[in-house]
Amino acid sequence: MEDNAAPQPSRLTTYARPALIAGAVIAVVCIGLLIVIFALDSFNAAAYSVSGKSVNDATDEARDIRDLYAGARLGGIIALVVSGIVAVASAVVLYLNRGSASLDEYDDGEDYDLDDLRDQ
Repeated sequence: MEDNAAPQPSRLTTYARPALIAGAVIAVVCIGLLIVIFALDSFNAAAYSVSGKSVNDATDEARDIRDLYAGARLGGIIALVVSGIVAVASAVVLYLNRGSASLDEYDDGEDYDLDDLRDQ
């Protein structure tokens, strides 16, 4: 008996596409967040240095300005790395299982072109 059925994808493949989308979206949001944080950090340092002070001074005020966005910066970098790893891993899973896509329950495997759709 000949079996022409396509191989079924693994459970991991089922979650790979949503993980790829979520990882890419989170990475883009984190990049935007980090750009804003670094811009605000630079603006604060520039505004502080207008009066002749340096943000690298050992004063409490300079340290507060340096540490103002430290938590958001660290969280953004960690989220960027994690979402990048998730996106790359799910892309690899999708690439390795690219020929084993299962058919939808309503899909009979028949292809329709524009002429077929126009006749109906």
